[in-house]
Amino acid sequence: MTKARIDARFAALKAEGRAGFVSYVMAGDPDAETALAILKGLPAAGADLIEVGFPFSDPMAEGPPIQRAAQRALRKGMTLRGTLAAIAAFRQEDRDTPVILMGYTNPLVTWGYEAFARDAAAAGVDGVIVVDCPPEEADGLADALDAHEVALIRLATPTSDDRRLPVVVSRTSGFVYYVSVAGVTGVKEADAAAVAPHVERVRKASGLPVAVGFGIKTPERAAAVARVADAVVVGSALVDEVAAGLDANEDVTGRVLTKAEALAKAVRAARRVPA
Repeated sequence: MTKARIDARFAALKAEGRAGFVSYVMAGDPDAETALAILKGLPAAGADLIEVGFPFSDPMAEGPPIQRAAQRALRKGMTLRGTLAAIAAFRQEDRDTPVILMGYTNPLVTWGYEAFARDAAAAGVDGVIVVDCPPEEADGLADALDAHEVALIRLATPTSDDRRLPVVVSRTSGFVYYVSVAGVTGVKEADAAAVAPHVERVRKASGLPVAVGFGIKTPERAAAVARVADAVVVGSALVDEVAAGLDANEDVTGRVLTKAEALAKAVRAARRVPA
């Protein structure tokens, strides 16, 4: 099915009249077994789509929480190949939830775009976000992903003006990821009122749903963004639960899924009209 799962999920969300909840987790954090348990538990916790980061040594768009998550995963031996294996294991139990792979260009170049696209599709990846691959340099990757029906999902930012937007969204499919704040993940907070007009601009330029991420850590903030966006992405807040669980010697999987459930409930209720 590959990227058809993304289209089907957003169509279902539109029919329900609500935004989607997109949960981000780092593959292999804090270890492969626990990370897979978290991944498998996210749909039941309310995740409509799942972003899976593959650990990279120099994640330039990430704030400290996700940087530390990548370091924990790398220390445990997680790789891009291991990430695809985890997604394949997830797919044995879940054929419906879209999975988006998120990371950086270097490992994909090393793998080879065609081989990576083939192997990602075989594992059950529906879309790919490559943070440091600008549109002007993405044709080779886009061609390979297109050949295997995997969506290339681009990032739009507060600095993507009306002249730049058409370039940013060219060859984008599935949805556009709107970065709500200038800066790295997990530091500033998203302002729904400020985000709303940008979501409309991106939606108009692309003709695609718009998911908003960066700066969304609480159920209240997630609900506010859910009122103006097609989906809400939360990453650092979930990764923080991994770190907190490790520090307290508590059940990491339970902590992450409990946080995800609270965020999902807030997103689902955001557009509900009071009786």
